[in-house]
Amino acid sequence: MKISFHGAAKGVTGSCHLLDCAGLKILIDCGMFQGSRHADEDNSDDFGFDPSDIDFLLLSHAHLDHCGRIPLLVKRGFEGEIITTAATRELAKLIMMDSAHIQEEDASRASRHRRRQGRAGIEPLYDVSDALRALDYFTRNIRYEDPLALNDQVSVRFIDAGHILGSASIVIEASEKGQTRRIVFSGDLGNRGHEVLADPSPPPEADFVVVETTYGDRQHKSLEASVAELLDAIRQTLARGGNVVIPTFALERAQEILFHLKIATERGELPRSLPVFLDSPMAVSATKIFQRQAEGFRPELRDAMRAGKHPFTLPGLRYTRQVAESRAINNVKSGAVIMAGSGMCTGGRVKHHLKHNIWRPESSVIFVGFAAEGTPARKIIDGAKTIRLYGEEITINAHIHTINGFSAHADQQELLEWLSHTGKPQKTFLVHGDPERGMKKFRDKLAARDFATHTPVLHEVVDLLAQT
Repeated sequence: MKISFHGAAKGVTGSCHLLDCAGLKILIDCGMFQGSRHADEDNSDDFGFDPSDIDFLLLSHAHLDHCGRIPLLVKRGFEGEIITTAATRELAKLIMMDSAHIQEEDASRASRHRRRQGRAGIEPLYDVSDALRALDYFTRNIRYEDPLALNDQVSVRFIDAGHILGSASIVIEASEKGQTRRIVFSGDLGNRGHEVLADPSPPPEADFVVVETTYGDRQHKSLEASVAELLDAIRQTLARGGNVVIPTFALERAQEILFHLKIATERGELPRSLPVFLDSPMAVSATKIFQRQAEGFRPELRDAMRAGKHPFTLPGLRYTRQVAESRAINNVKSGAVIMAGSGMCTGGRVKHHLKHNIWRPESSVIFVGFAAEGTPARKIIDGAKTIRLYGEEITINAHIHTINGFSAHADQQELLEWLSHTGKPQKTFLVHGDPERGMKKFRDKLAARDFATHTPVLHEVVDLLAQT
């Protein structure tokens, strides 16, 4: 019985773990590496295992850094079964198709440049046909708390992780050589007290735990204080005559911000007719999926949605899918809230809106999510004076706000509380975090509680039956 780590090992992205037990090879997530200057090489590199050997892929949720390399897995020979929740299946389709389009566009752009230099073009990491083929392997949906036998020695159970719609922590019970082990994979854990999604479900006691550490080094601001800070930043920007640009993750974060803006306009805390542009085709589509998947929300919100009330729609909201519609937003010089992807400013339409607003002292840029090291978002947050956009070095004069209370990730205390339910595991593996920040400080916290921890390196293999 062995576990190996093929992503998010001493890193924040690319989650991918392999459990080899009882004659099965079970992959937990297959995500894309993002943010670093080596991301392209990491994504195109070998997985560290043969995709054709994998029997099952258990997908914790639909964020790109957890599902983004599934089409590549299929392209390289995977023919197993992908099991996840119904909501994750819908959202993963959206994410993978969008990623495939980006891969094709990036490869086409790079190829044109290379051919002008007399060099051969390049192929995309994967294309739309690969993403469509990957969808054929999503054979079964699983409901929270329902056990599912993969064979007579291995069973799995998904529990609500409270991170994004459909997200799950995964509990695996496996027997081999007369010994049984329970392994819990946290996936990404949500922030408790969320007004849209349910709190993460407590895990069972476990022999081994693989836990994320994204915010293992800090506590979040309260949600109430974060909402107040957001509204105050918007009001100040409106008073200065500028626009608000919010780099937004398409899944969960966009919908949560819309939810709070809706409440604020209803209460008169913001102008009722405030123009809000959701300038992200993926976020628009995700919002429609959110409205179809009512069972994933808190009971009171679920009941309201089933009664026909839409928690993510406000009077001044405008969806912009087409490029021409996005460009037309440039004509709005003041008084608008512009939400666009990507959340880390690594691509997407938000770079376009930053180019038109970040040099303006009357405007604001509000970050409401995690920014990985090396990303444009992190550079802006860390106080960069200029930012390079579309080949132009642009001075940053806009007001910059960072509000981490909206995080979809559990903070340090919430991670500790979640782990307290696992008893005293033989080993707790720390993944999906900054090794010098979240992982290191969280490891110290666990050591003080007498937890045996290990921080694996990429492609490391650990024999679970040999652990004591």
